Amino acid sequence: MKSTKFFALLLLFGVFLKLSAQERPPINVFYPQDYGGASQNWSISQSDNRYIYIANNKGLLEYNGAKWNLYPSPNQTNLRSVKVIDSLIYTGSYHDFGYWKKDGFGVLNYTSLTKALNIDLLEDEEFWNIMTLDNSILFQSLDRIHIYNKKTKSYNVVESDLKISNLFKVNSNFYFQNLNSNLYKIESGEAILVSNDPILKDNVIVNIYNHNDALLVLTQDNGFFELRNKLLTPWKIPASEALSKVSVFSSIQLENKSFVLGTISDGVICLSTSGNITFKISQSSGLANNTVLSLYEDADQNIWLGLDNGINCINMKSPYSIYVDNSGTIGSVYTSIVYNNMLYLGSNQGLFVKPLSNNEDFQFVEGTQGQVWFLDIIGTTLFCGHNSGTFIINNKKANKIANIQGTWMIKPVLNHNNLLIQGNYNGLYILHKPNNQWVLKNKIEGFDVSSRYFEFLNNTEIYLNHEYKGLFKLKLNEALTKVVSYSRDTLVDKIISSSLIKHNGELLYTIKNGVYKYSKNNKKFVLDTLFSRLIDEKNFTSGKLVSDNKTNKLWSFSSKGIHFLTSSKLSGAQKITNIPFHEDVRKDVVGYESVTPLDNERFLFGSISGYVVLDLSKIQNYSPTININQIAVSNLKANDTIKLVDLKEAAEFENNEDNIQFSYSIPEFLKTQKPEYQYKLEGIYNNWSDWSTNGTVFFENLPFGSFTFYVRGKVGNQPTLNTEAYTFTIKRPWFLTNTAIAGYIFILLLFSFFMHNVYKRYYRKQRERILQKTKREFELNELENKQQLMRLRNEKLREDIDNKNRELGSSTMNLIRKNEFLRTIKKELEKVKEEKKNLNSVIKIIDKNLNNNDDWNLFQEAFNNADKDFLKKIKQAHPTLTANDLRLCAYLRLNLSSKEIAPLLNISSRSVEVKRYRLRKKMELPHEASLSDYILEI
Repeated sequence: MKSTKFFALLLLFGVFLKLSAQERPPINVFYPQDYGGASQNWSISQSDNRYIYIANNKGLLEYNGAKWNLYPSPNQTNLRSVKVIDSLIYTGSYHDFGYWKKDGFGVLNYTSLTKALNIDLLEDEEFWNIMTLDNSILFQSLDRIHIYNKKTKSYNVVESDLKISNLFKVNSNFYFQNLNSNLYKIESGEAILVSNDPILKDNVIVNIYNHNDALLVLTQDNGFFELRNKLLTPWKIPASEALSKVSVFSSIQLENKSFVLGTISDGVICLSTSGNITFKISQSSGLANNTVLSLYEDADQNIWLGLDNGINCINMKSPYSIYVDNSGTIGSVYTSIVYNNMLYLGSNQGLFVKPLSNNEDFQFVEGTQGQVWFLDIIGTTLFCGHNSGTFIINNKKANKIANIQGTWMIKPVLNHNNLLIQGNYNGLYILHKPNNQWVLKNKIEGFDVSSRYFEFLNNTEIYLNHEYKGLFKLKLNEALTKVVSYSRDTLVDKIISSSLIKHNGELLYTIKNGVYKYSKNNKKFVLDTLFSRLIDEKNFTSGKLVSDNKTNKLWSFSSKGIHFLTSSKLSGAQKITNIPFHEDVRKDVVGYESVTPLDNERFLFGSISGYVVLDLSKIQNYSPTININQIAVSNLKANDTIKLVDLKEAAEFENNEDNIQFSYSIPEFLKTQKPEYQYKLEGIYNNWSDWSTNGTVFFENLPFGSFTFYVRGKVGNQPTLNTEAYTFTIKRPWFLTNTAIAGYIFILLLFSFFMHNVYKRYYRKQRERILQKTKREFELNELENKQQLMRLRNEKLREDIDNKNRELGSSTMNLIRKNEFLRTIKKELEKVKEEKKNLNSVIKIIDKNLNNNDDWNLFQEAFNNADKDFLKKIKQAHPTLTANDLRLCAYLRLNLSSKEIAPLLNISSRSVEVKRYRLRKKMELPHEASLSDYILEI
């Protein structure tokens, strides 16, 4: 028994090997670490906005094309089924079924129907399938089927005595099978027997389809059966034998009526409507896992696979099909060609061949182990340039014709039908054809540089490019045996990844900054604007150009895609077509890119692990749509948690909620075309951003004000139909709110009023101070004026006193002189008295004048004018003084000497001294005191 199972396993493995060489569509692979859920995925559905929903062991998975979201199962059990109906996502799990609804925050919220309807569930009841018809939704468990009417909010149950293996919908009819038993149909809420064929007792039905007015029943282990009149007969198709060797767990019928079967251990199998296997994909050829638990075809005809370990998306409508050499047998494909309906691949492992029109394995061409650099048909002969030399290929055999290492390229010599020139690691060689067989003729001496790219300019002139050493122009002799001269072209740079090629008779040299075309008139390379559009300098990967003479296309490559230039057959107008195909997906052998036409619309591109086939007829232009999924705000300064925004409500955020993150996506699931996004935030960033594949953008520390966020996208070259917009406002800070501003105005007015009063009081006081100061100044000025007037008066008084003093002095001096004069006359007269008696009368007159009180009165008046208080003061101080004493005091006040006083008193100087002595005694002056000083001090 064990040996039989082992033999069957080997046989199945042999079938797999036979099919492993087939081409397949691109596959998006998601592992649990990518989507954040558990490994097993039981059911898949899609909403109207193209979001994908998957029932996972951890909960409900949502994928919007940019981000996975996991919503944990409400009762912490495995989700087994999911179905999107209208805007609700219905799910079934252990002991529960219900629906999820998205709120304004972009978050799904769950409502349990089992609790809302108060349904009594059986022990361990689990819901594996959900289907709908009109207003009815069917939830199938292994024990029974619950039918819920979403319009009337009522439900009923279809009971079964045996376990229900599955529920199937065909047109508007529902079928179910009791495990290893009969097939039933649900009508009016009741189970009606459809077939009790004995085959059903030994087979589990996986799915049922409508086919040629009969039911097509797919079983788990024995393929398809047709059900007519309650009897099952095998559906005889080419794939019957293969299907009998696999165990099918899930299946779907595609929109084009073909079938996709998910197996338990053999991956996925695609059948045509006639039952032929179109392709089979397993883990070894691209799937994440061989056990396919669920299948779903989305709105874009992508096939989603819920696996035992991961999620895959097969791009069925992709213009690309991929041959992946996971075994490493073929390796990196450097070159390829179609010859005699055989496809040849030249790789780093050797030369491989298979028939072009079927899925047979590639076969290794013996003797070609090592790098194959070149394949081309010259005349009717297929030449192979190899690391070890040059081969001629005939069917599956290789004949070495030149044992020179490293043949890069072979070309016909101009105007010589029987001569070929080949470029090798160490220069150029000539092949010729004596006796109708190609053999090595000679090496072209004088130039030993590796010759990967070269083209004839004329019969004896060659341009040759070496990516490290530069572009050379070689002059050959007529016999093609020697390089007569060569020079390096200094007008163009020597750059890595440069190339030299001839296309439609034009000699082209390509580097990073563009394509240079050889000008025959100027005899030099000149930058060509049209050809240069083939080179994307920003996304440059290689300067390799590939000329396809069969379809008249010139191909180039960049990190973002593939480009080709072609000419219109009618007008001759040249056009460049850009095909989005990222280098991460196509996996070029950089610098060794190759393009081989398989027919007018299909082209083969070599890659590092096989090749890619592009079908231009399958390229479809459509406009995707973009959605804003979620908006989150936070206050990072306060370490607040992120808060989601309700997209249905007015968008007005608090001032501290100035950190905003937008999440957006294009529900596009093509592996070969990555959605790109552009955004702007009007009000602060008014220009569109650079294109980015990131589906989120975060704005930090936004100021207050009104903003509008715009986001648009593109998939490949196709822009989105819509530009999503979201307008929001960040409130002013509390200190800039209307209330605060009103408060500021009130405070300002209050402050102004206060300051007005303060200034008013200040200026009043200042005015008072000024008035007071002015008054003081006026008083001071008046005082100064009075003082000035007083000074003037005093000065006048002093002048008057001085004048009086002068008058007094003059009067005194006059008196003194008069008295002295009279005394002199008297003396002289006394001398003659005795002789002349009659002179007595004269003497009496003189005496009278000498004692004249009038002189004293005049003197007294002048003295009082000069010192009016002196005589009063001294009289008050010394009341006993006589008039003569006061007269002596007055003379002493004038600081006159005794000699000067004597004439005034008409006495002798001695008598003056006596008077002075007596005066001292009357005044009772001490002996040591000076009389004159005393009188002067009074």
